[in-house]
Amino acid sequence: MGSEQQYIDLYKQCRGIICEHSSDVMNAVRDEAFERFASSGFPSRKVERYKYTDMQALFAPDYGLNLNRLQIPVDPYNAFRCDVPNLSTSLYFVVNDMLYRSEKLEVRGERIPHASAKLPEGVIIGSLKELSSHPSPLTSHLYNKLAGKANDAATDLNTMLAQDGLYVYVPRNVKVDRAIQVINILRSDVDLMVNRRVLIVLEEGAEIKMLFCDHAADDKNFLATQVIEAFVGENASLDLYCLEETHAKNVRVSNVYIDQQANSRVNHNVITLHNGTTRNKLDLTFSGEGAECQCYGCVIADKQQHVDNNTLIVHKVPHCNSQELYKYVLDDQSTGAFAGRVLVEHGAQKTTSQMTNQNLTATKEARMYTQPMLEIYADDVKCAHGSTVGQLNDAALFYMRQRGISLQEAKVLLQNAFINEVIDHMQLEPLRDRLHYLVEKRFRGELNKCSGCKLCK
Repeated sequence: MGSEQQYIDLYKQCRGIICEHSSDVMNAVRDEAFERFASSGFPSRKVERYKYTDMQALFAPDYGLNLNRLQIPVDPYNAFRCDVPNLSTSLYFVVNDMLYRSEKLEVRGERIPHASAKLPEGVIIGSLKELSSHPSPLTSHLYNKLAGKANDAATDLNTMLAQDGLYVYVPRNVKVDRAIQVINILRSDVDLMVNRRVLIVLEEGAEIKMLFCDHAADDKNFLATQVIEAFVGENASLDLYCLEETHAKNVRVSNVYIDQQANSRVNHNVITLHNGTTRNKLDLTFSGEGAECQCYGCVIADKQQHVDNNTLIVHKVPHCNSQELYKYVLDDQSTGAFAGRVLVEHGAQKTTSQMTNQNLTATKEARMYTQPMLEIYADDVKCAHGSTVGQLNDAALFYMRQRGISLQEAKVLLQNAFINEVIDHMQLEPLRDRLHYLVEKRFRGELNKCSGCKLCK
């Protein structure tokens, strides 16, 4: 045993405390997850999906955990104010791994009562801990249904230790017009491990847009595990945006599991603007015909930052369409990795799939690992993949310098144009415009640490 032993011992000693401060829904699957974790432990780099990130090393430090659910002093409404024109989100805060409790909700920078937010009738956005009191008991059976089948150590560890989370439920044919913005704030006076959990349930014909923003309020070492499970019903639509803008002492391990039914649509976007070590995993399954997904990712990294995106898209049924585009710009001694796999199972005819990974390395010391894969067991499909790793075009740099543009400015303009292709695909227009601005600041070195939410401050 290696790094996992401390978590095994912790669970055995503190199981009662963990369960006491959680709910029956979450406690029901906790022991099973522990047995899997204790049996397998963290994967080594010999495991294909983890060959680019050393999970044993990430979980080796002894972080503190807030198992007794002590309230940590913070007023996110004062620290994070939204002034993004026309974004018009319903704003929720998660402090470490607890939904922030307040009688107020902030919309367009103004505090208003929760009741005035006017979520459509039947829509629930609340605490997983209180799931048993929600009027849709069927959803309680969905918790850990996707994650429990993943055979993933980080996911099982999250299931073992998570005590609360965010629950999002949209009933049949209900459209949530206002985007839901969730600000995840890491706040602590000591090094801390947090375990976030999200359950999203969209019934037939439901629609919602969700934006998750990760930020660090303190200059401490943080380890954040996150598991998102999303059930997207027939003809339903989910836009899911995940933005990380933390600091160099943050370790983020995020696993997203999505199940799509017939004719559903998913738009998944992951943006890493600043971080320490990040490992994002996406597992998406087409369970109904006619479904489609668009998965986009952009990464800007420098110094010793490490970003690893790993995706698996499973076409189980015919007539589904998946599109992936991930772009990286790496500077200094940073490291990037992208491993994408599309699995087309027997009988999944008329599948269409395109996977593209394009990368720029600005220095000789930067490293990029790319591994696009297709695994196809059907004969009537249109599937393609491709990847490139290169540097800025010398001819373009020369052309721009001949016209009086400095070398540094020319690099910023070319890098900005390269990464903006991903941002231009985002459906939430105000967010797209704001990200264009943030990305340019990042390339100019004006966004080199998280001093609060740049989207919301």
